[in-house]
Amino acid sequence: MRFSRLPLLWRVFLINAGLLLAGTLVLVFLPGRIHASLAVLEALDVVVVLSVMLAANLLLLRHTLAPVDRLVERMRTVDLLRPGQRLPEQGGAEVVAIVRAFNQMLDRLETERRESGGRAIEAQEAERLRVARGLHDEVGQVLTGVLLQLDALEDADLETRRWRAEQTRQAVRQALEEVRRIAQELRPQPLEHLGLVSALTELSRRFADQSGLEVERRFARDLPSLSPEAELAIYRVAQESLTNVARHAQARRVELTLEPGGGSVVLNVADDGRGMSESRAENGSGGLRSMREHALLVGGALAIAPGRAGGVEIRLEVPSGEG
Repeated sequence: MRFSRLPLLWRVFLINAGLLLAGTLVLVFLPGRIHASLAVLEALDVVVVLSVMLAANLLLLRHTLAPVDRLVERMRTVDLLRPGQRLPEQGGAEVVAIVRAFNQMLDRLETERRESGGRAIEAQEAERLRVARGLHDEVGQVLTGVLLQLDALEDADLETRRWRAEQTRQAVRQALEEVRRIAQELRPQPLEHLGLVSALTELSRRFADQSGLEVERRFARDLPSLSPEAELAIYRVAQESLTNVARHAQARRVELTLEPGGGSVVLNVADDGRGMSESRAENGSGGLRSMREHALLVGGALAIAPGRAGGVEIRLEVPSGEG
C-alpha cells in the first residue's frame, strides 16, 4: 500500500516513529556515548524507552485525530432528510475548526433544502391553482355556454338551429384552443415534437407578438446533442428571462442567442432595459431562483450580469451529451 493512501493516523504515527528512531540511533552510535561493557544493557533500555514513547505517541495521536475519523464517517453517511446530525466540537484547535465548519455547512444545506422544498411546493400549488382557474374561468364558462346553446336548440326553428349550431362549434373551438394553451404552458409541445431551436423560435415569436418588443434571434445550426432535461432547462430559463423582461425591464429590444460552447450549449438573453442591482442579481428570489434551480438540476451554470447595451444579460451554460 502506498504511504499516501494510509489513514491520516498511521501516516502521522509513522513519520513520528521514523523521527524518534532516527534520533535514538544518532544518540546511540555517537562515539563515546555507550561504554562497551554496558552496551547490551543500555541497548535494552533504549528499546524499552523507545517502545514506550512510540506507544504513547500512537495513543495521543489516536485521541487527537479521533474527531477527524468521526467527521469522515459522518460525511460518508450524512442524510439531509434526517436533520440535526451534528458532530461534537472536540480535539485540537484545528480539528475543532474543521468540525465547526462541517456543522455550519450542514446548517446551510439543511436550510437551503427546506427553502427549496418550500419553494417547490409553493410553485406546484401555484401552478395547480393557475390551471384550475384557467379551466374554470375559460374552458368551464365556454362549455357552460355550449350546454345552454344546446338546450336552446330544442324549441328553435331550422334557421335558428343552424345559427346556434355554428355558435356552438365556435365555442367548442375556443375551448379546445384554451385547453391547448394550458397544455402548452405545462409542457411545451414544440420542444417535445420539433426540438429546442423550433421551441425557442416559437416562444420568442409569441413573446414579441404579446409584448410588442423587438426580438433578435441567433441560433447556431450545429448544436451538440442535449438530454431532454437539459433542453427543458434551457427552454424554461429562456421563458422566465423573457417574462422578467416584459414585467420589469422597461426594454425595447431583446437578444436571444443559442450557441455551442466547450462541450456545452450556451443560452444568452440580453435586453436594453433599466438593468438590475448587483444584490438583486446575486440574491434575487422568485424567477431568478427558479432559473438557478433549473441550471443546478442539469449540472449547468447560470450567470446574471449587466448587458453590453444596458439592461441585463442572462447566460446559461449546460453541458452537452457529447464527449
